Amino acid sequence: MPTFSRTALLAVAGVAALTLVAACGSDGTSGTASPASAPASSAAASGGPALVAAGSNTLGPIVTDADGNTLYRFDKDTANPSASNCTGACATTWPPVPAAEHIRAQGVDSALIGSVTRTDGTKQLTLGGWPLYRYASDAKPGDTKGQGVGGTWFASTPTGTKAPAATPAASAVQSGNGYGY
Repeated sequence: MPTFSRTALLAVAGVAALTLVAACGSDGTSGTASPASAPASSAAASGGPALVAAGSNTLGPIVTDADGNTLYRFDKDTANPSASNCTGACATTWPPVPAAEHIRAQGVDSALIGSVTRTDGTKQLTLGGWPLYRYASDAKPGDTKGQGVGGTWFASTPTGTKAPAATPAASAVQSGNGYGY
């Protein structure tokens, strides 16, 4: 029986592990950004960020992240070609959802998921071509306070379209600059 050195066995084990990672790393449900841009959350700990189709009592079907936070789209962005026009103070109020190499989709067609490169060089997640954002004033999962803000911000539906018009309570949050701040 041949004798193998400890170094040789470790090298073979390392190659086997890398082969396994490479084989499991492509599931066809992603955009194009690097995993380093993924947010640190329970979503990242459970296999990467996710888009989840959820129901809202006032808006109907909407999209959330894995933690239940509502995701929004901005009417001043474009879907074809995808372009994000929320930068600076706007991006503080409306944090862009970072893209990752693998996005889990639950109730959302993975063919609609993509990414766009922002002016700062980071990748942002898109749905139906529309860049996605969170709203800083949504305090807890399920909040939809960003719906209708400035007449330009709307919760995203699972197909990337905007959720129907806001309820009167959500409309009261609107401001005149279109960014909600």
